[in-house]
Amino acid sequence: MMISPYYYQLLVIASINAIMALSLNLVTGCAGQLSLGHAAFMGIGAYTAGILTSVYDVPFAVSLIAGGAVAALAGLIVGLPTLRLKGDYLAIATLGFGEIIRVAILNMGITGGPFGLRGISKHTNLALAATAAVLVYWTMTRLMNSRFGRALTAIREDEVAAVAMGIDVTRCKVLAFVISAAWAGVAGGLFAHWFRYLHPSSFAFAASVEILSMVVLGGMGSLEGPVIGAVVLTYAPELLRGVSDFVSRHRMLFYGALLVIMMLVRPQGLVGAGVKGLRAARLSKFQGFGRLQSSKLGQWIAAAMEKVHWKGSTGSDDSCVVNEHVSGLAIGPGTGSTGTGVGRGGGEENAGS
Repeated sequence: MMISPYYYQLLVIASINAIMALSLNLVTGCAGQLSLGHAAFMGIGAYTAGILTSVYDVPFAVSLIAGGAVAALAGLIVGLPTLRLKGDYLAIATLGFGEIIRVAILNMGITGGPFGLRGISKHTNLALAATAAVLVYWTMTRLMNSRFGRALTAIREDEVAAVAMGIDVTRCKVLAFVISAAWAGVAGGLFAHWFRYLHPSSFAFAASVEILSMVVLGGMGSLEGPVIGAVVLTYAPELLRGVSDFVSRHRMLFYGALLVIMMLVRPQGLVGAGVKGLRAARLSKFQGFGRLQSSKLGQWIAAAMEKVHWKGSTGSDDSCVVNEHVSGLAIGPGTGSTGTGVGRGGGEENAGS
């Protein structure tokens, strides 16, 4: 079955956008660092790969790797000073970096300046773009299941607690920023060798916001979320073209309204179920929760909670017995402090002591 050139191009763009969304998700969703200049790394990779193939006749594979490497180097240079900042200050710093890169590209002769870079050979296809997206997704899965990924999650949840646990916060954030920039550089190389023309406006602030929207819409911190968000936001403006003439003329207005409604209805994103995404949500809903309810432990917890409610409502002084039941469940037998009445035996045996 042949795919029309129109839908073929949308699939290629969706694959490139998925790489960009996954790369930003590593920094923003997993590490909790808001970056508003991510399109700049894509621009660095795109122009590096495009110049190497069109001006210096470097093989495509080498130029693609070089684009990712140069973008990673830029991420290291920017990340070392800026990732010590937090919140709005980090966002402003990355926004300023994106504008610096755009203006630099606009005023450099080798990049074509305001006329853009032309004459890039076409090497990107759907198989290559989709394979790159799958490899980035697989790498992201391995990273988030590693010690490094757990450190990023700890930094996102509570940076002060992460420092107290001995995590080198600055090193982890800079490393995540470098890996994210490298993936964005590879996506830029694929972008350059698909459209065969580059212009600085393609990597402006609006592009960074669009990538961030994909991450937020899909679900920050999840694995499947950015991919789903990239596909939805790639196809949504095109699907609105065929609704009616009025919708087609004002499709960006309806596109923005759909995003607002989506954020109101589901602010956690389409997936938004933590790092493992849809798989974890499905398992927790249908397996873990059901088994917990049907097990003896689940019945014991339910009975204990009912007893806590009954004792609290009567104002009886014997409610400490129930509190010790709950403490025994949380702490476990033999681990409680003897001063609270939960000794090595746990439960009610030591309640009167």
